[in-house]
Amino acid sequence: MIYLRFITLVCTIISINGFALPRSIDCKIKSSLFMSDPVETTPETSSAESEEDPMGMASMDAETRKAMEKQRRADELRAQEVFMKKSTGKFDCTNCGWVYDETKGDSMMIGGQIKPGTPFAELPSNWRCPVCRASKDSFEEDVIEIPGFEVNQGYGFGTNSMTAGQKSGLIFGGLAFFFLLFLSGYALN
Repeated sequence: MIYLRFITLVCTIISINGFALPRSIDCKIKSSLFMSDPVETTPETSSAESEEDPMGMASMDAETRKAMEKQRRADELRAQEVFMKKSTGKFDCTNCGWVYDETKGDSMMIGGQIKPGTPFAELPSNWRCPVCRASKDSFEEDVIEIPGFEVNQGYGFGTNSMTAGQKSGLIFGGLAFFFLLFLSGYALN
C-alpha cells in the first residue's frame, strides 16, 4: 500500500514538473483495499487540448491540470511585477567603501572642493574618491526597492510609494499609539 502511494506520488510530481513520461508507465496506479473506497474516474479531454500541449495535458487528471494552470498564472504575475527603485542620494565607492552623500558633498574631507547639495551627475569628470583616488566610474548608486507593481505606486494615500521600513514603522507606530490610547483610559479613573 505504501509502495503504491509512493509510486503515485512520484508519478504526480514528475507530471507536474513537466517531464515526459514513457508510455509504458501508467500514473493512474490505484489499489482499492476496501470495496467502500471510492473509484476515481478521469474526465475525457478534447482533442484541442492535446494539440495545444504536446507534453500530455490530456492524460493528466483534473487536479494536476488545475495545479499547472495556477502555476502558470503565478509565473505570469511574477513576470509583471516590477519593483520601483528610488535613489537615496548616496553613492558607494566599490574600491574602499567611502560613501558620497549629495547632501554633504566632500567638503568635510581634506582637500574636498565639492559643496553640499551637489548631485553626483554634476561632479566634474576628473573628480576622484578622496580616500582611494578611484575614478567617478567606480561608484555605485544606493537605491531602495519599493515592493509592488510600479503602475500602482501612484494610488492610495501615498503609502504605495513607501519603503518596507517606512510601512513597518507606520503599522507598529499606529499599534503603539492605540495601545497607549487604550491604557490612558484607565488613567481617567
